[in-house]
Amino acid sequence: MVLIPLVRDYIDRMLHDVSGMKVLILDPQTVEMVSVVYSQSDLLRKEVFLVETVDDASSSRASMAHLKAVFFFRPSSDNIQKLRRILAAPRFAECHLFFSNILKIPQIQVLADSDEQEVVQQVQEFYADFCAIDPFHFTLNIRNNHIYMLPTVVDPPGMQSFCDRSVDGIASLFLALKRRPVIRYQRTSDVAKRIAQETARLMYEQESGLFDFRRTENSSLLLVIDRRDDPVTPLLNQWTYQAMVHELIGIDNNKVDLTEFATVPKDQQEVVLSAVQDNFFRANMFENFGDLGMNVKRMVDDFQHLSKSSQNFQSIGDMAKFVTNYPEYRKTHGNVTKHVALVSEMSRMVEERKLMQVSQTEQELACTSGQAAAFEAVTSLLNNQSVSDIDRLRLVMLYALRYEKESPVQLMQLFNKLASRSAKYKSGLVQFLLKQAGVDKRTGDLYGNRDLLNIARNMARGLKGVENVYTQHQPLLFQTMEGIVKGRLRDADYPLVGNHFQQGRPQDVVIFIVGGTTYEEARSVALYNAANPGVRFFLGGSSVLNSKRFLEDLGEAQKISKSSTLV
Repeated sequence: MVLIPLVRDYIDRMLHDVSGMKVLILDPQTVEMVSVVYSQSDLLRKEVFLVETVDDASSSRASMAHLKAVFFFRPSSDNIQKLRRILAAPRFAECHLFFSNILKIPQIQVLADSDEQEVVQQVQEFYADFCAIDPFHFTLNIRNNHIYMLPTVVDPPGMQSFCDRSVDGIASLFLALKRRPVIRYQRTSDVAKRIAQETARLMYEQESGLFDFRRTENSSLLLVIDRRDDPVTPLLNQWTYQAMVHELIGIDNNKVDLTEFATVPKDQQEVVLSAVQDNFFRANMFENFGDLGMNVKRMVDDFQHLSKSSQNFQSIGDMAKFVTNYPEYRKTHGNVTKHVALVSEMSRMVEERKLMQVSQTEQELACTSGQAAAFEAVTSLLNNQSVSDIDRLRLVMLYALRYEKESPVQLMQLFNKLASRSAKYKSGLVQFLLKQAGVDKRTGDLYGNRDLLNIARNMARGLKGVENVYTQHQPLLFQTMEGIVKGRLRDADYPLVGNHFQQGRPQDVVIFIVGGTTYEEARSVALYNAANPGVRFFLGGSSVLNSKRFLEDLGEAQKISKSSTLV
């Protein structure tokens, strides 16, 4: 639990520093940062009796002189202006200001000038400018995530703020880890290069004193890569619990919205999936769907046994024991209902959309060669009335990424069939994907057919067969991690920024994916860390993708490119 305790510790410290009854005031970004690691009951235990957003706090005139205010904001110019208004007419007895990243000197001067009534008791920087959704996985939740697909040379609107937010999040993480890394980036990505260079400038020039930590024996590494180097992973259906929930339903900062599903009880229409708060989820988040079903059944059986025993009162002592344990009983009941609801809905969707059939073809497109058989399988599924429009689109995209050079005639046939079968299909979207992430644009060995070692490994896997045809795909990220650990990451493909060189194997590695991560990749990182205790990998990105979000970003970038001369 590495990243989550880091952020929890910061929040513990800011709330512990301020004794007595208090209100916690957050901005929209810090609401997300706090909510993924801290529950409502945790806040109550710290005597936080009210949580307000900065907009409510800056517009309200209601006096709360009996409360102390703890502010936790990103140090943005917009937040500083809102703080000025709050301090000009303070509503609270005391104001304690905490910022999630580096505060600039002029910003401190503005706050000092605004605090005429001297209610500000302290100003501190607590470096938690990211959402720690899992122990080794973080996100920045950048809304205009499609920006990275537009060329940086013409500097499209929004590109600078996208890069600034990425640099801020990365810098904050390394300040929290107390590391200054060697920095590398993917050579074929302009936006990855720009973020890497701006991060290096911040760490080694502008704020070099702040990042001057005691040298460790093995240096840390930051690798900035581009989502378009592996467009396959976000397009695949998923069959492990956490990844599958995000793909089929959606996870937003560890919360799952089930309001669309009629069979779900009203008290379970928004549920939390957190490895910190939910022991069953922590034990099963990386399990495949078949094993998960068995484990849910076992949990239901255990709960039924508990329910029967709790109803069998033999004495006053038994009743007293039940009343004492009732909160835990209610919590267990809620947990069982939650996981049964999720697994039931996903089972229904798998059957309704024929996802086992679709996914088998997807995995074959991603993991095995055989163009003729692949074309036949994709054509058959395009003709199947039960297959949804989004599944048809993903199948054609996966085929195009694999065989764009080998079968242009068949590819055109699939484009035409897709257009005739899917009313919602945006013309040219598959071609736009190839322009963005085709073989000529990629650095990594996505299909394991460039490197002799990868070819041999794929042949061996083909001879032995696979344990589970639905989870045989391995993200390109796994090869990248192996390359880092074994010193095989080529300088020509992943250049270093500045005159800083890697000395031996790095101990802490942060891989930041411009364009977003996936839960399949987060699983790969967690399992790799568990199997290789000498190195810690952290995975972060501008957002957390499922196929729907990836296709939305692609469509938005295509729309902008059509309406301008950018692309």
